[in-house]
Amino acid sequence: MENRLKSATSRIAIVALLAFGQGCASLQPIENSENVGQGESYQAQYRATADDEAERARKSSVLMNAQRCAPDQKLGPAGSQRVPPDIDFLSPGDLIDVSISDDDVISGKYEVSQDGMLRLMHVPPVSAKGRSVDSIEESVRRTLIDQGLYNTVPLVSIRVMDFAPARVFVAGAVFDPGSVTVGSVAVTSIDRLRQETLGGRTTERRLARALQSAGGVRPDADLSRVTVWRGGSKKVYDMRPVITGHAYPDPVLLEGDQVEIPSRGCFQEELMAPSAVSPPGAKVFMSNLSVPASSNSQAAISKDTVELRYGTRFLQAVFSLNCVGGARLTNSSRSAVLFTRNPITGQSIVIERNLEDLLRRSDRDDFDPYLMPGDALACYDSSVINITDLATKLGIIGALGVII
Repeated sequence: MENRLKSATSRIAIVALLAFGQGCASLQPIENSENVGQGESYQAQYRATADDEAERARKSSVLMNAQRCAPDQKLGPAGSQRVPPDIDFLSPGDLIDVSISDDDVISGKYEVSQDGMLRLMHVPPVSAKGRSVDSIEESVRRTLIDQGLYNTVPLVSIRVMDFAPARVFVAGAVFDPGSVTVGSVAVTSIDRLRQETLGGRTTERRLARALQSAGGVRPDADLSRVTVWRGGSKKVYDMRPVITGHAYPDPVLLEGDQVEIPSRGCFQEELMAPSAVSPPGAKVFMSNLSVPASSNSQAAISKDTVELRYGTRFLQAVFSLNCVGGARLTNSSRSAVLFTRNPITGQSIVIERNLEDLLRRSDRDDFDPYLMPGDALACYDSSVINITDLATKLGIIGALGVII
């Protein structure tokens, strides 16, 4: 008994020395190339939480983010702007049915050619890309008269049977700029009855769908100046009402269109909400290797990423990581680390938060950042838990149990 007590006492001394060394040999502070501590990064919520009461009242995260914004257009009362008429313009690959009175030779089903022309039997090509059905009908009538095929103006009727997918290019303040295909329909979801009915419209080959397909707009996007280039001309659309649920312009896009959305150079919290132009969700990499969950699988976390609702904050995510809670005595000093990148500069940023401190602050929202697609989160145990684990590994707790 005496020997075992001496052995346990020696092990306790070792743990005490290790614990003391652990407290003294703290890790180096996290360094970032951007001045994150002072709020000079993408989100003011990334800044250090040591602000005093007076400074906090003067420097809220909302005000700090807004101060960096470039001027935008003045928006009138919600829903008051005029939305352009919804016209379905044709694009290469669209299927149409052409009916000409008393003419079974020219009448038939046609596809708009890759060069944007409509090529009818025995008739010179008619331009179709970017034009409405009504204007194409007028061009066909005029062509038939000019070619001497009719002495009087014939009855011409064109109806859309199916809209083809279109590849467009999206650049600027979106999460995944590049080429996207909009308007495609899976074979298993084709509505045959609708396709066989004359007359049609497209809900997928539109501007909002293209922005979402390019990863969604970033929180620094200027929705008041969304530009669509078609050939050598451009049109600018104010899509800010999409965030508030009011009517917004959503034109049909054509093959080869170029979409550009500029950045305001600042973080806009109002854009951190699900909408028709927001990311469909935020895929976040998570690591939980702490008590009470000893592995990612036990914490109900997938192997690689977790799909979170767009607009989720840091503190909400660490709750889903099982990082918060447990015994207060041993878990009060637990912390979590966020790894992210400034989407404007591409610089990596690392932020660490004491979870209990953040949880108990009345001003927590000022220091609780929103999660961006591709962010990574990791939990750190408190030092008390680490010492307990160390003691268990050395067999001290077991030895004391035998003695008692």
